[in-house]
Amino acid sequence: MTYLAIKHLHITAATLSILFFALRAYWSVTGSARLRLPVVKILPHIIDTVLLVCGIALTVMLGGLQSWIVAKLVALVLYIGIGTVAIKRGKTAGTRGLAALLAIAVFFYIVGVALRHNPMSWLS
Repeated sequence: MTYLAIKHLHITAATLSILFFALRAYWSVTGSARLRLPVVKILPHIIDTVLLVCGIALTVMLGGLQSWIVAKLVALVLYIGIGTVAIKRGKTAGTRGLAALLAIAVFFYIVGVALRHNPMSWLS
């Protein structure tokens, strides 16, 4: 696969990931039984695996870890941690909703880092 094809697959997976995260977070806040459907439990892992594999491939193609890629990885760990509070670990709907908003904000920080190739994200 070419760099451009992997990059587009990475972007597509990132878009699907955040859209599906927002939907699952909404269902978590509203207490929807849809959150327990097998496809809802499995699909995020498939999407995020594609996202991660493409990210690793792109990192290798770009010559390894650069400061902006490290910033994306640190933010990714933060996004995952906050995301687990939003989807399942938050004890109240308010906590889950706040965590969802924070996770989405972290996601958009990551997008800014990716677009600008700068750890300052949108502030650069």
